[in-house]
Amino acid sequence: MRVGVDARALRAGRGVERYTRALLAALADGFPDDEWVAFVPGREPVAPVHVRVSVVRHRLGGRALFAAAAIARRPTLAALAGGADVVWLPAPAPVAPGAPYVLSIHDRSWELRPRDFTVYERAWHRLARPRRLAHGAAAVTAVSHAVAADLASAWGVRADVVSPGVNGFGGEGRAPAAAEPRRGRYLLFVGPREPRKAADILDAAYSQARARGLDAELVVVGDGGARVDDRELAALYAGALAVVQPSFLEGFGLPPLEAAAYGTPAVVSALDCFAETLGDAALRVAPGDAEALAEAMLRIASDDALRARLGVAAQQRAAAYTWERSAAALHALLVRAASA
Repeated sequence: MRVGVDARALRAGRGVERYTRALLAALADGFPDDEWVAFVPGREPVAPVHVRVSVVRHRLGGRALFAAAAIARRPTLAALAGGADVVWLPAPAPVAPGAPYVLSIHDRSWELRPRDFTVYERAWHRLARPRRLAHGAAAVTAVSHAVAADLASAWGVRADVVSPGVNGFGGEGRAPAAAEPRRGRYLLFVGPREPRKAADILDAAYSQARARGLDAELVVVGDGGARVDDRELAALYAGALAVVQPSFLEGFGLPPLEAAAYGTPAVVSALDCFAETLGDAALRVAPGDAEALAEAMLRIASDDALRARLGVAAQQRAAAYTWERSAAALHALLVRAASA
């Protein structure tokens, strides 16, 4: 089976990039008899994914290619990949697949919170027509049961759950990356400082907590904060008092579960996805409640026994999320689509 992959996200440095890279590496690892072809538009450097993943490039950037595909329905992704029995789209895009395809959905943020996106990003999603793309897919996957339920309700689409794994960084790791914990007392936020991540609520809560005696710094990693590689991020996860994720909207919410692999607890907003992944192994606060978030930050920073208890419970929850398991689930859908 020859699988073409829309791998434009490999240049993005965001959550979809981590999902695409790690899951594609696990697929290549687990199913070496198949051909894995990742198409990446443009000429910007892209780090290798796996020795058995071929990366196909194009001189044109993604905007030109995908705009043409949205309007003229060509070139197809299958053709750009040099032919494919089936195509995997790790996220919606204005693309003509050119073969049976499996589509992965991470959330409906562009529909639920459109003002969080730039004019270009909103135009991109209009061109992509995600709902139509989902209805035309041989199979749709969701990153969580929460997202699958949302897709069934909003779009009338059945989705199989293919969640991210947390066992390792950089794609080919099959255990949490070894890390010497960073020293110091700090709370950690990982992700872009954008409206749906509630960066303003985080800032307000941290200021309140400091005024009430919090003796820990706040380390911010990602867009709008420090840029770190996977080893540095692993050290930050391992050494943090807790990860703080006060988002208004998440489809899965990877950082708290990645931190959990190191026995590090989390303070998260009371969203369905966090209830699904962490359950009671985290402190949860109402989205947008800065005062409650400040109280939770103070509590988790000052209570060693609470951190230890939540850390152990969270680590047990994280153990269920592996890239191998995700790859097996996605591969079965790809085989079914290619055989239809």
